[in-house]
Amino acid sequence: MTPSNRIAVCPGSYDPITRGHIDVITRSAALFDEVVVAVVNLPVRKGKTLFDIDERLGLIADATEHLENVRPEPFDTLVVEFALKIGAKTIVKGLRAISDFEYEFEMNQLNRMQAPDIESLYLMASPQYSFLSSSGIKELAMFGGKIDDLVTPKVAQRLKEELAR
Repeated sequence: MTPSNRIAVCPGSYDPITRGHIDVITRSAALFDEVVVAVVNLPVRKGKTLFDIDERLGLIADATEHLENVRPEPFDTLVVEFALKIGAKTIVKGLRAISDFEYEFEMNQLNRMQAPDIESLYLMASPQYSFLSSSGIKELAMFGGKIDDLVTPKVAQRLKEELAR
């Protein structure tokens, strides 16, 4: 890997992608030559997803189309294996609260044991997104809450279609 080819991975389930995710991806795109938004196909920690992998990839592509050096890709391996496969040396994650830090600290230690050459970079959530989570947005959408400022228009529409009561 040369300094002119710095690739980062932004992993997650993105079910659905939020303005908080887009903020971290956009900030990562300014730091790296290429950012791969790695979408876990079957998340272990979060269980079944509302949207299938193809739809999540499409919603991410739509939300990041203004970023020329960003592309979504599915993965179903360890994130460090995926990073090595695509030539990335950095995993970028957003942190909102202490609870995020505790989980990510544990994951970082496990990842370092698997692939010591892969670094983790943590970006603090921008203040307006520090409370934002995909699960919280899904709950708001389920009960008819206002989500239009929290997700893209396409995501808002799809959530309203899927979760309307």
